[in-house]
Amino acid sequence: MNAPPYQIIVFGATSFVGQILCRYLIEQFGDHGTGTLKWAAAGRSQAKLKALRDELGPKAAKLALIVADAADEASLKTLCAQTRLVISTVGPYALFGEPLVKVCAETGVDYCDLTGEVQWISRMIARYESAAKKSGARIVHCCGFDSIPSDLGVLFLQQEAQKRFGQPCTTVKMRVKAIAGAASGGTVASLMNVVKEAAKDPALRKELANPYSVCPSGHGFTTHQNEVRFAQFDPDFQTWITPFVMAGINTRIVHRSNALSKNAYGKQFQYDEATITGSGLKGRLAAQGVAVATAGFMAAIALPPTRWAIERLVPQPGEGPSPAAQEKGFYDLRFFGRTDSGQTLRAKVTGDRDPGYGSTAKMLGQAGACLAQNIAKSDCPGGFWTPASIFGARLIPRLQAKSGLTFEVL
Repeated sequence: MNAPPYQIIVFGATSFVGQILCRYLIEQFGDHGTGTLKWAAAGRSQAKLKALRDELGPKAAKLALIVADAADEASLKTLCAQTRLVISTVGPYALFGEPLVKVCAETGVDYCDLTGEVQWISRMIARYESAAKKSGARIVHCCGFDSIPSDLGVLFLQQEAQKRFGQPCTTVKMRVKAIAGAASGGTVASLMNVVKEAAKDPALRKELANPYSVCPSGHGFTTHQNEVRFAQFDPDFQTWITPFVMAGINTRIVHRSNALSKNAYGKQFQYDEATITGSGLKGRLAAQGVAVATAGFMAAIALPPTRWAIERLVPQPGEGPSPAAQEKGFYDLRFFGRTDSGQTLRAKVTGDRDPGYGSTAKMLGQAGACLAQNIAKSDCPGGFWTPASIFGARLIPRLQAKSGLTFEVL
């Protein structure tokens, strides 16, 4: 069989994140005619794709454009026949993402995305994992801020623990020390869709409360997980903490990584995430205020009348932070681990740019390139993987050199 003409096709190239990603790929790899990565941009509108190519400037003059529709399996099969891997930015994925996952799983084409929709990931695994294993397709969700910094941050900490102590940390905490960034319409739409689904479906609410909901069947994990749901004092960090909105997806991806890595962190592994608000009375009040505000917002979007009002106030799909705001964004994540014998270790992961968009696009681009260029089918079989379980430490040097991230032991 002839090799496909492209290593990567970016599907949803004209979306908010897709445009940032295409600009990043042009900067890093050039276009498909002259660069080190053979890639193309795809979407449902030829006119919007041409406008994007013009906006990207002279470096993108030879960038190939492919028209495909997220709801049209025939066009998606034609798209997949031209590439080794598809990066999808077409969300909310629960509304628009399934046909492409299906086609990739059936045709053996690798796939990466930036979803944080845990209920959708669970459905995709249940419906298409057997097809992906048969075809050899490697499906990797959560290759953006959800959940690469958390997933690879834990992996980084655990590998260092093995070097220093000869054993993994069986308890790990991630704390958001500092973060700056703005929400986009796509993120808000995805969040609202999850809450809307859960409000109608008691079974889904039960699934979302299960910390092992995306772990493979027969995982055997039964350890109680401490999910930070309100303000509390953390003695390991000597500070007040409050719920972190992305913990619901990140923690589940980390547990799936542990399961797929043959329990490398241990069968009794515990992991939780939260946001630091500071010490003393000021920190306590801040933690309580954030917790109450978050709970109130989630309750409001669960009810149709208030959800209708909120939908008209928040950013709409296709809207997001300006380039200047993306440049000013950053995040600083701190990790604390403890082994069964009581030894402790601390690490941090930092990133530049707006976490959900500027930084996510860079992580997603390098994840796709790493899978397309560095991980052969013979090295890793088909199936649904997590960033840590498929990339291991191979992705970290790329992220540090090209994506503005740092991984450091403290």
